[in-house]
Amino acid sequence: MTSVVASRVPPGTPAPAGVHPRRGSTRWCEWCNRELPEAGRVGRRRRYCSHACRQRAYESRRAVERGELPQDAVVLTIAERDDLADRLYQVRCAAEDVATALAESADRDELAAVVRALLENARAAERIR
Repeated sequence: MTSVVASRVPPGTPAPAGVHPRRGSTRWCEWCNRELPEAGRVGRRRRYCSHACRQRAYESRRAVERGELPQDAVVLTIAERDDLADRLYQVRCAAEDVATALAESADRDELAAVVRALLENARAAERIR
């Protein structure tokens, strides 16, 4: 497996416990911070949303223990890095579209459409995976 390193919240650090007003506390994946599905009543509580997240957390802990990575690093596959770079590029392009629409005095509907596109791309870029 080929991988690259990017900084983020240290793996293994418990994710912030979000609280949903109607359902009580929500649990989050300790690797990617996605919301975990409701757990059954038996067994341990889940720490990760998938086997892939559990494996990434394991690899990161081992690399930190061997001194190969700083504590605040995360391991990404090349595909994950490329996907993140593509999403960030889409956000930049959408922001440039907004700037162009403003410079050209675009009408309200056109400006609203490019701002919606910018928001959609920004939300997609927030995802780690």
